[in-house]
Amino acid sequence: MKIEKFTLIILPEKIGICYFNKNSPLPSWALEKTNFTSITRTMDELSITLPQEKIPGGVLAERDWRAFKLEGDLELASIGVIASLTKPLAEAGISVFNVSTYETNYVLVEEKNLARAKKVLDAFCDIKE
Repeated sequence: MKIEKFTLIILPEKIGICYFNKNSPLPSWALEKTNFTSITRTMDELSITLPQEKIPGGVLAERDWRAFKLEGDLELASIGVIASLTKPLAEAGISVFNVSTYETNYVLVEEKNLARAKKVLDAFCDIKE
């Protein structure tokens, strides 16, 4: 697969990924405006991803993730974008959590792997902080 040259922006805040039971109401703190919030409800769960400073104590969450935001105009039907970003990270042994929106993609890595992820992605991406 030919790897495109992408521009990635590293969001400044640490991100938390919260888990809730499928029947849980949407908490009001998740509705506050932030630089990045993703809310997904499925038949099995409610998942909320947002700056970890917004997560109250007692909430089941994975913390200390960092987000790379894919910049530029992408069509919703673009093919291979996620694979071209995540395959090199997987080959380097770096786990990812991906969030896609209508306009772009976010690839999250654990804070402890941020420097290695930057090095891997820098080979074919322009990275801005």
